[in-house]
Amino acid sequence: MSAKEEILGRIRSALADAPAAEDIPREYRTSSEMSEEQLIEMLVDRLVDYKAGVDVIDAAQIPALVAAKLGQASSVVYPHGLDTGWLSALPQGIARRIDEPGARLSVAELDETSAVVTSSAVSIAESGTIILDGEPDQGRRAISLVPDHHVCIVPVSTIVQLLPEAMPRLTVTRPLTWISGPSATSDIELERVEGVHGPRVLDVLLVRGL
Repeated sequence: MSAKEEILGRIRSALADAPAAEDIPREYRTSSEMSEEQLIEMLVDRLVDYKAGVDVIDAAQIPALVAAKLGQASSVVYPHGLDTGWLSALPQGIARRIDEPGARLSVAELDETSAVVTSSAVSIAESGTIILDGEPDQGRRAISLVPDHHVCIVPVSTIVQLLPEAMPRLTVTRPLTWISGPSATSDIELERVEGVHGPRVLDVLLVRGL
């Protein structure tokens, strides 16, 4: 018997005569009736409060806005499933690095990259949270956490108001990245420090018709 099996066996034995757990009341809201415009307004309000840059655009404007956001970047990484048309307006001087299975960039290479562009899975307006779930257009977690600047494409069709609305859209066993503004924390003197656990700059493009 392994140590793990022994520990789990002892836990089962200790809980053998435990009373059955009571049902947990789940009376919280699981759906909302906000319009698309109301969802956009709420999400923008939360993201701006978190000090993220936000633009509400049409799909045709994506290349131009991505280029504008990354005008000062020297290089950009993107996941292998991203629509490369979104990067078509980038200046020639910006090096493009694709991260794909079998040819993943090292942490050192990511650290040398100025920015990352990804899509997103679901966004929760009430908390201002954008969720990435590792789909090919979002990539693995490292590429959205190491570069200093994240440009995130959020299809308006993926915005919900409440957390209980978001969960059924996700596969919770996948590695999920929950983003609520640029990475920030406070030191012992309550001084805000940005870029500690992820990008220092977050630009969100909320895209209608996507």
